Amino acid sequence: MNILFFGPNGSGKGTQGAILKEKFTIPHIESGAIFRENISNGTELGSKAKQYIDRGDLVPDEITIPMILDRLQRDDCKTGWLLDGFPRNKNQAVKLDESLKEAGIAVNIILEILLDREVAKNRIMGRRLCVNDNNHPNNIFIDAIKPNGDKCRVCGGDLKTRSDDQDEDAINKRHDIFYNTETGTLASAYYFKGLAEKEGIIKYITLDGTPGVKEVTAELLSKLKI
Repeated sequence: MNILFFGPNGSGKGTQGAILKEKFTIPHIESGAIFRENISNGTELGSKAKQYIDRGDLVPDEITIPMILDRLQRDDCKTGWLLDGFPRNKNQAVKLDESLKEAGIAVNIILEILLDREVAKNRIMGRRLCVNDNNHPNNIFIDAIKPNGDKCRVCGGDLKTRSDDQDEDAINKRHDIFYNTETGTLASAYYFKGLAEKEGIIKYITLDGTPGVKEVTAELLSKLKI
């Protein structure tokens, strides 16, 4: 089962991706990890990508997509994969679709987590990290995991914030790209939605990201018929 996963920062996409990885025993592939792996391994594509990254420029699709195709054709992807973080815009969606078809790789499912933009931003800015264990869930904007004042709801430890979680301008910039339905990430998701409606070989699934993790997971597994 080959899956493309879309969702804004703050939607819990990473959490649901980890659950799918375990349920299906398939790799959860993140585009950023592909860059880091190619650069650290000194591959030809990684070296080319590093030149752009070091200049602060975006890595061209002509470099990114071959990296992704290489990753999707490895042995651990033979029974399926979950691709997260790419494509980020409509142009990339078109090029990825063309490249996958040329390589004989089919996309079976598109997953999109639906979440109001303001809610997504609040969830990011509301995250609090326990100094004793970062895995203790605390968020001042989510009732189910709201901390006890300024103390961890799980162990009572002190809480801190990540600086990037509090950078509202950076969050807005990322969300500007994601929620853009003309050229941005949602436009790329809708491109595949159009293929699903036209070709009938891709299943497009939407999930309500508003409830808690367990509720979203239940809806996800139900729609995947697991």
